[in-house]
Amino acid sequence: MTKQIKFFDTTLRDGEQTIGVNFSVEQKVEIAKALEAWGVDYIEAGFPIASPEDFRAVNAIAKTIKHTTVTGLARLVRKDMDAVRDAIAPAPHQMLHTFIATSPIHREYKLHMTKAEMIAKIRSDVAYGKSMFDVVEFSPEDASRTEPDFLVEAVQAAIDAGATMINIPDTVGYDDPEEFGAIFANLKAHIANFDQIEWAAHTHNDLGMAMANAMAAIKNGATQVQGTINGLGDRAGNVDEIQVAAAIHVRGDFYDAETNINLPETKRVSEIVAEASSIAVGPNRPIVGANAFAHESGIHQDGMLKNRQTYEILVPEDVGMHTSLPLGKLSGSHAVMNKLNEMGYHVNREMMGDIFPMFKAIADETDLVTPAEMIVMMQDYKTQQQKRA
Repeated sequence: MTKQIKFFDTTLRDGEQTIGVNFSVEQKVEIAKALEAWGVDYIEAGFPIASPEDFRAVNAIAKTIKHTTVTGLARLVRKDMDAVRDAIAPAPHQMLHTFIATSPIHREYKLHMTKAEMIAKIRSDVAYGKSMFDVVEFSPEDASRTEPDFLVEAVQAAIDAGATMINIPDTVGYDDPEEFGAIFANLKAHIANFDQIEWAAHTHNDLGMAMANAMAAIKNGATQVQGTINGLGDRAGNVDEIQVAAAIHVRGDFYDAETNINLPETKRVSEIVAEASSIAVGPNRPIVGANAFAHESGIHQDGMLKNRQTYEILVPEDVGMHTSLPLGKLSGSHAVMNKLNEMGYHVNREMMGDIFPMFKAIADETDLVTPAEMIVMMQDYKTQQQKRA
């Protein structure tokens, strides 16, 4: 049976932790509306206890969003949960997301808690959250550096206390895909009623493996992906949800999965977040980068003109993008002839015998040949032909 992969967007919380990013309340509401239009299942609107401004932003989003589930982040602390409850109260669909770090380094140096103390706290405070929310998602922070047996114990305690969603964070981007997938496989082997829980993956990109780890999690039982638009986030960022959505769209057969994402809205939501964050999308960024569907090589251009599937595994229009065949020194005569005909010139292969060397001379002196340069080239070609006549 095909799995439905849910998208939990944390652009407004984890994404805002990107150095230099500080969204206004108005920008957060605009982004949240774009995320709802894109089709995410959950929006983590912020961390309400963090500041009055963050509380106000979460509350404004809760008043605006009509269909997507709205949540706020809370430490496994009751006053944090109370703040989430109050902030998202206007939302028609709401849930609690709460966390505590479970790895040895966090237990010893940050929290100063024993394993037994932590299990007792998980049982008590997840139950408190459940008393206010029908849906509670629990995250054992730094799960990828937590002892496997203790991770099982902590997760089972949260489930027993009422959590129906469990998020497994690779908080510092430590794991490789084989390791991260194995975490889910181990949980599946040891957690009672594993299939009744919605399992999430929250991956960071410190070693460049966020995307691979997220997909490994899906292969091993995860049905929710937590990420951000354009890969914003702490340090090297979170997994880019856009890439996950595109990968499932293209390789749904391999992952046996589908999503609720409205792909044609992809470019728009990327642009809105890029503008609000003042972080431009790099030209080589998959799916939404300016070069993602651009082909300059003559061999590639020739293939594209014959059948787009030769060099495109995704129809660019499906994600709000378009194919481009920029002309430069690597371009072949087929693409040059095609461009000239698009510009209104009636050029055939015989004529290209004279035109293409002229094009190559221009291309060798510039990065990309512009339409204006093509017009001048054709004027020169016409003059040469008149002299020969």
